[in-house]
Amino acid sequence: MNRIVKPIDATVRSMLLLGITLSLSIIGGCSLYQYGPSSLYRSDVRTVHVPIVRNETFRHDLGPRLSLAIVTEIESRTPFKVVSDPGADSTLLVVLTSENKNVLSETSSDDPRALDATLTARADWVSRQGEKLFQNTVAPNSGSVISFSQDSRFVPEAGQSIDTAMQATIEKLAQRIVSQMELRW
Repeated sequence: MNRIVKPIDATVRSMLLLGITLSLSIIGGCSLYQYGPSSLYRSDVRTVHVPIVRNETFRHDLGPRLSLAIVTEIESRTPFKVVSDPGADSTLLVVLTSENKNVLSETSSDDPRALDATLTARADWVSRQGEKLFQNTVAPNSGSVISFSQDSRFVPEAGQSIDTAMQATIEKLAQRIVSQMELRW
């Protein structure tokens, strides 16, 4: 069986060559460009040690609850792996400094109608070598810890409690702390 092979004409050959050249230049030109969620985070950090949040408030359960929320956020949103080893690539230290319940409005009989549950914390993310890893956009190169404050509103008349409001506050605070682990543009 003899097949006759026709030569590719010059215009088809030049179009193929142009397509291959463009493909290679696009691939080569974007080799240093990062995309996707991993481009938002440091490439030199793979593991994070998160000790139990130190709690300076009178509510003893807030430290472990915030620690769990932070670990959950890191594991679900970042490429980092949370480890129990203090010799990890980095350590996220968090101190819960205050907890408040503020009355926003009252009924005619002076019962609280709407309240805010507020938590304030300080956080510092350091590498194994002691380098500060948080990038504060307000005060660049400040070298200090970052303070966070978060609140959630609740209405006791509607059946909402301080515990559910505090859990919502803890989860929002954990989101804000983990958001600071992203690289700045």
